[in-house]
Amino acid sequence: MKRKLGNFLKKHLLLTGILSTMLIGFCFIIGVYFISFLLGPPNLMNQQNTVYYSNSEEVIGEENGYGSRFHTDLDEISPYLIDAAIAVEDRHFYEHNGFDFKRILGAIIDNIKNLSLKEGASTISQQLARNLYLSHEKTWTRKLKEAFYTIRLEMYYSKDEILTAYLNTIYYGHGAYGIEEASNYFFNKSAGELDLAEAAMLAGIPKGPSYYSPFNNMEKATDRKEHILELLLRTNQISEDEYNSAINEKLKFAKTEDTEEDTIAPYFQDMVLEEAAALLDHNKEAVRSGGYQIFTTLDIKAQKKLENAVEKTIHPASDIETSAIAMDPSNGSIRALIGGRDYKKSSFNRAHKAKRMPGSTFKPFLYYAALNNGYTPSTKLLSKPTVFELDNGEVYEPSNFNGYYADKPITLAQALALSDNIFAVKTNMYLGSDKLVETARDFGITSKLPAVPSLALGTATVSVEEMVAGYGMLANGGKEIASHTIEKIVDPQGNVLLDLDDKEGEQILDPKQTFILTHLMTGMFDTTLNGYMAVTGSTITDQLTRTYAGKSGSTDGDSWMIGYSPILVTGVWTGYDDNRPIEVVKETTYAKNIWATFMEAAHQELPDKSFSVPDGIIGVRIDPETGKKATSYCPTSRMMYFEKGKEPKSHCTTHFPGGKNKKEKEKKGKLERLFDLFR
Repeated sequence: MKRKLGNFLKKHLLLTGILSTMLIGFCFIIGVYFISFLLGPPNLMNQQNTVYYSNSEEVIGEENGYGSRFHTDLDEISPYLIDAAIAVEDRHFYEHNGFDFKRILGAIIDNIKNLSLKEGASTISQQLARNLYLSHEKTWTRKLKEAFYTIRLEMYYSKDEILTAYLNTIYYGHGAYGIEEASNYFFNKSAGELDLAEAAMLAGIPKGPSYYSPFNNMEKATDRKEHILELLLRTNQISEDEYNSAINEKLKFAKTEDTEEDTIAPYFQDMVLEEAAALLDHNKEAVRSGGYQIFTTLDIKAQKKLENAVEKTIHPASDIETSAIAMDPSNGSIRALIGGRDYKKSSFNRAHKAKRMPGSTFKPFLYYAALNNGYTPSTKLLSKPTVFELDNGEVYEPSNFNGYYADKPITLAQALALSDNIFAVKTNMYLGSDKLVETARDFGITSKLPAVPSLALGTATVSVEEMVAGYGMLANGGKEIASHTIEKIVDPQGNVLLDLDDKEGEQILDPKQTFILTHLMTGMFDTTLNGYMAVTGSTITDQLTRTYAGKSGSTDGDSWMIGYSPILVTGVWTGYDDNRPIEVVKETTYAKNIWATFMEAAHQELPDKSFSVPDGIIGVRIDPETGKKATSYCPTSRMMYFEKGKEPKSHCTTHFPGGKNKKEKEKKGKLERLFDLFR
């Protein structure tokens, strides 16, 4: 009796669970349709071109989105094309209500069998919903939105209206959206003039425009055309004679030449699209076809000068890559950008998305921290081969370029100008590696930074964009900036949606230390700081007619140059995409030469502005060798800047006639040996 009662309860609970699940599912479906009804019909004609303008309001680009320049009615399209498109994409199009559940179930079974997610079952209505309103990302959120749009399309539009919109928006590759553009592009005829073979060829392309285009892969395109013809024959939409004639027809394609005009700053325009999508909280396709007017920060003249500098510098036969950004340091607006040498070959934006080791261009962040922790331009440390014992018991043995060392103490001013690695690692270990990470964050560096001694030599990976914005904070006196490409966005009705006023950023860095560091960074071009080797900017000094601050850097596979005036900061990277070493000597000079060529050209029409000296700073002529006040006996001297009260008090005696007496030399030697113990 108890067993029967238990079985009855189990069956009752199971039945109740099944009925409850069905009821919930039914209510959910009703809810979806009710919400879709309340939302009303989605706009089938939302395709409007978005236009990009330069900072002088010249048109630099136009986005067509997922739409054709032509609208072709269904009765103006070849019946062969209509039948072929339905046959291959959605043969039950006129029978379902937006979802082909039989195909969906079949696709699920195939995916389970093949342990993949390759098979899809999107109807024409679903594809139209995705093309018009959504991105192509594979997420559950996108799929749910797609379902809502599909229901609304089916609820408010006829099948012919949906099919017409689909054929006018589907992408056929090579920049051709819609059947009219595709027909003209591939066969130089209108969509209504397509014969059976031509229609089958075009109908096969949208599944994979680059894969099934006859201009990219004739074999694959032909196989797909024949598959579509077989579908039409099997469903009795064409006769055996029509099939044989189409199979054997030799298609006459239009003689297409690459007539694509050179686009102004294509990598920059990609960034504008990405930034606009984020600001408007839209997907990229919605921005492309939203009819917006987007006013950007691009300076067309500066862009051309940057491109010319690259073309003039890099040998055409070299396959080395480059990226560069020129930025207004007062507000972070990007005035010119190159993401690679040839956008048509590779649209990957190396300035924005690539992360590479910056080498010694990372050192200014370290020396800003050092200046904030007691260092001055005259602080001296010993430059010689050094083995550092780390806390974990391991040892670290950095080296200088080409194994050159001073083998004596050198000043911070000279260490930065010569890019002495030993000085940098000693400083990083003295401050603590966490301090450098913390300081780099203050400069806006967001990439992952390991707190290790080698970070002083730029062994983490960062983007050109991050580095240029960081240097921009030095150029503007220490104020926060955010790199950006957009100034204003206007909707199709003329409403200003966003107007990004370039307000002055918050003061983040100490203006006195920022200025001192900036002046130290002019030293890479000052031959008075030559020491055990020439200053790192000596090869381009003769090209420069203004005062710039900067720093170069290199690793085995990366070459960098970043520098600035008070009104423009520019960073250049060169290297190979596959990270192989830069072994050709001339290629190691490309970054510096591109930078120098561009900066000089860009400043021709800009005012000659000097770095402003903040209050509390004093300038003193210093002997570069000793770091002490220079005298008339010193062979060279350089104006250096200090916080008041921290400037050297004693004069250089090393260069007095006859030298110093023995007692003074011995005293000096003892002090230096004592100081060495704490370096």
